[in-house]
Amino acid sequence: MMCSIFIGKGLTTAAPGSVHGLLLIADDIQAARAELVAHGASPSEVFHFDGTLRVTGTQDRLPGPDPERRSYMSWISFSDPDGNGWMVQEVTTRLPGRGLSSFDVATLTDLLRETEHGHGQYESTAPKHHWSNWYAAYMVARQQGKTPEDAAQDAERHMESIRG
Repeated sequence: MMCSIFIGKGLTTAAPGSVHGLLLIADDIQAARAELVAHGASPSEVFHFDGTLRVTGTQDRLPGPDPERRSYMSWISFSDPDGNGWMVQEVTTRLPGRGLSSFDVATLTDLLRETEHGHGQYESTAPKHHWSNWYAAYMVARQQGKTPEDAAQDAERHMESIRG
């Protein structure tokens, strides 16, 4: 999992410190904390909650990661240079229906067949390539709600970008 955030002072017209409860997800809370420190932030130590989750304030926080190391249960918090409040949640295993795909077998089968058809049209005129690169770009675009035509264009652009 990878995430990029852009944080700085005075980048928006919002009043400094007016936003709290902003959420980020990381697959390794200790590594996320270390990276924030390496970039000059001052995150909290890792904590977990005993009871009610609170995305603002420090009430009900207990020190250290979740004792059972359950996914969704360990956190850090920090403030950006404008004083806005952020929380980082560790997610190591997604709950059912969340994550890369919530396709059922029939839906995924249909999408793979559609992708195969689109790739066949592309492959007839394309330079040598590995099919998985085109399939991945097409399927991601379709999952994002793009039409088959737009997904094919995304896949072609992706192929051009990896060819250099």
